[in-house]
Amino acid sequence: MPAASNARRRCSILKPTDFLQLILLAAIWGGSFLFMRIGAHDFGPVPMTCIRVGLASLVLLPLLAWRGGWAEVRASWRQMLVLGLVNTALPFALFVYAALSITAGMSSILNATSPLFGALVAALWLGEKITAARAVGFLIAFGGVAYLAWDHAEFKPGGSGWAVVACLVAALCYGVAASYTRRYVKGVRPLAIASGSLGAATLWLLVPAVRLWPAAAPAPQSWLAVSLLAVLCTALAYLIYFRLMLRVGPTNAIAVTFLNPVFAVLWGNVFLGEALEPRMLMGCAVVLFGTALGLGVIRFSRLALRS
Repeated sequence: MPAASNARRRCSILKPTDFLQLILLAAIWGGSFLFMRIGAHDFGPVPMTCIRVGLASLVLLPLLAWRGGWAEVRASWRQMLVLGLVNTALPFALFVYAALSITAGMSSILNATSPLFGALVAALWLGEKITAARAVGFLIAFGGVAYLAWDHAEFKPGGSGWAVVACLVAALCYGVAASYTRRYVKGVRPLAIASGSLGAATLWLLVPAVRLWPAAAPAPQSWLAVSLLAVLCTALAYLIYFRLMLRVGPTNAIAVTFLNPVFAVLWGNVFLGEALEPRMLMGCAVVLFGTALGLGVIRFSRLALRS
């Protein structure tokens, strides 16, 4: 018991190096929305996603083999196929689709609802309890999403309303995948899950990507964007995230969800000239506050004490 208590205490304390890695990870993952915006029009959702997961697999799978993790992937290949579709191929492609018509900042804010969907799915599927405070947080967050989506509620072909829906469905996919992993993926290391699901996603997307390959050759900057998306924002980011999970625990590591939009909005403004609209910033604050409340990161008792 004392050993377990000490381990929890160590995980609850963020050292300066851990905090810097958390900021670095948020900056990298925030950049993924920038790179999707750059390459989406040249590649299209499916080919770009296939290249992303394929290149990331080429980085992670040899590392997995070196660490002796192939047996774990082989033993759970069915689960890897499910995760490759639900946790990787579908949400990645949906976010690239969204990048065709909405800003990097908007996509990242909607992506920040992923833990919220995860909590809702866990309540419905795994029977986790939702307290009144968490329910209020859910309502606040979804109210913020509705506020953000109001100006994008155009559902004509190519309308930005479908992009908002795509982001929310992608976030729901992450929530479903999280509960699926907890229920059906036992005794598999995070690196094996990441590598196996990326490899499985490549298999899911390979044929559709070939059939949907763009007629015109993508521009060099689009190739650079998808390469950085794969190596930097997927393979390297996964390694940093899993290291943080082991060092500081999942509760602290999830803070990256709330930092991603900050960097996505910043990168979109600096590199693409995307406007910093007051409406988007206000909606972002509401979504993040509601999500933090729904996850228990912020508690009513703390708010009462501070007031």
